[in-house]
Amino acid sequence: MSARRYYVENPEKIMMEYDPQGDILYIDFAGSEQEADEEILSEDGDIAFRIREGRILSIMVMNFSRKAGFYPS
Repeated sequence: MSARRYYVENPEKIMMEYDPQGDILYIDFAGSEQEADEEILSEDGDIAFRIREGRILSIMVMNFSRKAGFYPS
């Protein structure tokens, strides 16, 4: 299986928002209100990538505090 490549169209227009109640970090790459044609989950299911035509629209990191090392696992 060959590796697929994805890209961020406008990295300078990145928007981040943290939801402390859900412990989720949202990373949006300018206008991700667009419909994704693909969604990919990390192996542990904690990171979701929304993709359209090879372009990363947004990334959602669940359990962010633990992943960032703020709290022990």
